Amino acid sequence: MRFAVDTGGTFTDLLVEDSAGALHMFKAATTPADPIRGVIDALQVAADGLGRKLPELLAAGETFIYGTTHAINAIITGNTARTAFLTTEGHPDVLVLREGGRSEPFNFTVPYPEPYIPRSLTWEVPGRLRPDGSEMIPFDDAACRRVIADLRARDVKAVAVCLLWSIVNPAHELRVAALLDAELPGVPYTLSHQLNPTLREYRRASSACIDASLKPMMAAYMAGLTERLRGAGFAGRVLVVTSQGGVMDGADVARAPIHLINSGPSMAPVSGRRFSIEDEGNDTAVIADTGGTTYDVSLVRRGRIPWSRETWIGQPYRGHMTGFPSVDVRSIGAGGGSIAWIDDGGMLHVGPKSAGAVPGPVCYGHGGTKPTVTDAALVLGYIDPDFFLGGSMKLDLAAAEAAIAQDVAGPLGLTTDEAASAMISVATENMVQAILDITVNQGIDPREAVLVGGGGAAGLNSVLIARRLETPRLLIPEVGAALSAAGALMSDLTAQFHATLFTRSADFDYARVNAVLDDLEKRARAFIAGPGQGARAQTITFFAEARYPEQVWELEVKLPSSRFAGPADVAALTEAFHQTHEEVFAIRDANSPIEIVGWSVAVACRIRDDSGGTLAATTASGAEDGVRMAYFPSHGRVPTALRRFEAILPGEKIAGPAIIESSFTTIVVNPGAVAERRPSGSLSLDPGRG
Repeated sequence: MRFAVDTGGTFTDLLVEDSAGALHMFKAATTPADPIRGVIDALQVAADGLGRKLPELLAAGETFIYGTTHAINAIITGNTARTAFLTTEGHPDVLVLREGGRSEPFNFTVPYPEPYIPRSLTWEVPGRLRPDGSEMIPFDDAACRRVIADLRARDVKAVAVCLLWSIVNPAHELRVAALLDAELPGVPYTLSHQLNPTLREYRRASSACIDASLKPMMAAYMAGLTERLRGAGFAGRVLVVTSQGGVMDGADVARAPIHLINSGPSMAPVSGRRFSIEDEGNDTAVIADTGGTTYDVSLVRRGRIPWSRETWIGQPYRGHMTGFPSVDVRSIGAGGGSIAWIDDGGMLHVGPKSAGAVPGPVCYGHGGTKPTVTDAALVLGYIDPDFFLGGSMKLDLAAAEAAIAQDVAGPLGLTTDEAASAMISVATENMVQAILDITVNQGIDPREAVLVGGGGAAGLNSVLIARRLETPRLLIPEVGAALSAAGALMSDLTAQFHATLFTRSADFDYARVNAVLDDLEKRARAFIAGPGQGARAQTITFFAEARYPEQVWELEVKLPSSRFAGPADVAALTEAFHQTHEEVFAIRDANSPIEIVGWSVAVACRIRDDSGGTLAATTASGAEDGVRMAYFPSHGRVPTALRRFEAILPGEKIAGPAIIESSFTTIVVNPGAVAERRPSGSLSLDPGRG
């Protein structure tokens, strides 16, 4: 038995895979003050639903997979450790100067962003290396000891070390580490060349600082999670979802917590890829995961989930770049809990502020006073107030109507139905723009992709989103309400190893490149023999970071072969780069050589048998098939067919207007759309035109 948990802003999703491979889905309210409490609550809901005692259920578990936003929340709220930054003498402004760039070049009212670690906690370390790794200025042990004494006096709780050209020769960074171990024992530190051996100084420094600042808190958090699971009866392996779309052992991720920044959202494309290929035969998909607080958009391109090193915490150029590879996920403040408001010019907005789990939408009756997308869906008749979360939570329709009437309908001179519909339309447009941003920027035409909707609120307006994008097919998996948790169950134990070595296709250094690839493969094999021991299958994939001469940025390209024996192998890599460049930028320079800056290897260990991603058979209870009056733009309130998701037979088609309900989600089939149940259990929709 395996458990997968995704802690969102409003709900904690849990999938339980039983010994037969069938999945059971459960939800519990997230507890922001103590997220682990929400995890235990979800496990208790599962135990109750399966008719077992919690210790008995957990004792039967082999693996617990956890996706969490705890790391990113700590950064956003400023609850990270007091961290020092040690850099090369003469370069204290790496975090201040950054890489340049502005999101609004002519808006000079925007203040320049503060560095992730302030100058007051930045120290310069004497010693300097050249780009070839040779020593220009010797390392000064005595000066470094004086710096460490200052750290102790300033009560520093973590240390980030990023010295110039440590990616070529790590000797100076390793000497700092030895002195920290001797002079400041027990204080965690991060060495940039070990964590992120990338060429660009700011990105390497930023990733080291972010990682170090999270270490004290995440070590305690992961220890607390493991301890409380053990106390509740779980004795299996604890794995944590990483930003790279895989999982790592909890103890390992506590030593490099930067892997957790996009934990959770990175899993949705893993499951989205599977369902898109299995149900629609399309290996290009847009995965849109709608939660209570955010709308997370990711891609699958030709069966591969794109990664990005352009990951920002906060707004681009105004926040902090992680400089660390992660699944490319774009998030906006739009979800079921997004609050509607009117600006001074009389314009309706939805989000980015959210009611979250506490107090939640007005209809929850937990103290919320501002109308949200969930309130609008309830007023329009899309949600049954007596069957929310399978009837375990009753919604207050009258309170939702009153809030929308007061805050939206009244100021805009609309009826309550018109105002609620306008709220859905604005939220839809925000989501469409988020999808257009990521697809167009990566050379994907949404008209040729499958739109996969995940999250409990996905079904409320995904048909409208698909119509705006002109996407031919919308797919709502049966486990879509917990899409990220499903991805966690499908994911592999992964690791990535990187090295920097510059060479050109026109003057390729075969010996040095092959030596680097040899070393990377040895590290991958060691991972397979260590954390990956006992895996059912393993894959090792090599990549190069390449560019055209004098280009600023590189593209990651999969190597056609794991070693380079001669010009034919170099030509194959060059052609692969041309193809990738054309996919992303719609242009290639076929006669140009390329430059390769870095090399990497990704290792994946399959730790489970193939999971079908199908929910266990359930007995329909609570809400019944029938008819309900629901409001649709240009149609008004019309009789709308009601169907239970689990009662729809494979191959059966349902024409809109219809509402398909389960205990975890509601799918609105707008007039003109047609839904069909796939053999896997997914619901495939032709959006139509309305």
